[in-house]
Amino acid sequence: MEPNRVLLDFQNPIQDAISTIQFAPRSNNLLISSWDSSLRLYDVDNSALRLEAPSEAALLDCCFQDESLALSAGSDGLIRRYDLQSGISETIGKHDDIATNIRYSDQTCQIVTAGLDGKILLWDTRREKCVSFVRNRGSDVVSMSISGFNLIVASGICVYSLDLRNIQKPVQLTDSCMKVPVACVSSVPYTEGFAIGSVDGRVALEIACLDQADDIRYIFWCHPKSKGRRKHLESVNDIVFNPIHHGAFATGDNAGFVSVWDFQSKRRILELPRFPNSVASLSYNCGGQLLAVASSCTYQEAKEREDAPQVFIHVMEEFNPKSFSASSTG
Repeated sequence: MEPNRVLLDFQNPIQDAISTIQFAPRSNNLLISSWDSSLRLYDVDNSALRLEAPSEAALLDCCFQDESLALSAGSDGLIRRYDLQSGISETIGKHDDIATNIRYSDQTCQIVTAGLDGKILLWDTRREKCVSFVRNRGSDVVSMSISGFNLIVASGICVYSLDLRNIQKPVQLTDSCMKVPVACVSSVPYTEGFAIGSVDGRVALEIACLDQADDIRYIFWCHPKSKGRRKHLESVNDIVFNPIHHGAFATGDNAGFVSVWDFQSKRRILELPRFPNSVASLSYNCGGQLLAVASSCTYQEAKEREDAPQVFIHVMEEFNPKSFSASSTG
């Protein structure tokens, strides 16, 4: 195994596909949700599993509310909250169908969820109740991301934004420009903007740059390698922006590749050695020096490998993107 890559050791292996991994806001504790119905908390610094909380349904998404509280969305429609110290969970609310996505807004103290019932629900943690909902337009929500007051939602071939301060304001739709279904969206944590990953291996960027005359807006293929001059058509399953190294972001795809890019120079900084299975989820820690990678079946394709799910931690070396003679995204 490469010296920069560490495989997390679980005493009881994860039994089914990993849906989401996420580092805590201020520590190197890693939250892991899985189709095996358990939510796990792993202490990366001490290589120890701190919590394994079983439930009655597959967990399709998870996130932190803060360092001591976590949230999950389940196939039974339930929205659960976990006390990470005691392991005790409570039900916040319920969708009328499978709950697929969950995020938390520090700005508004709201839990935002989406489900196959066609609803996006907002739960006020101060009032302990659902305060409003938006009827989803068109296809089911496949991905959500929050930065500040902006909620970015992917549905079908479209991406649209909602202002969490005025959720009932008419939704402004944004065409993904790729004319194929969107696989994931990710907000830039330090400026206005987002990245879109498509099912055919492309990434679209729309980022406001205050220090440049023009905003960044372009589309590129993650893996322009070809076999018989054919494009590498693998779904981009996740995109994460480095919170410290502004401009750097990572993509993970269904073929098991993870690449790190610089959106300002439009270049690939590095490509990690291929992972054993599809890349289901990615997460940077708060310091930007650790990248967690979930290598797992995603149930997207019949030909997917079904090896046991694994979680890797890649130690990112200090870098200056401009110093790399890397491949262009063009």
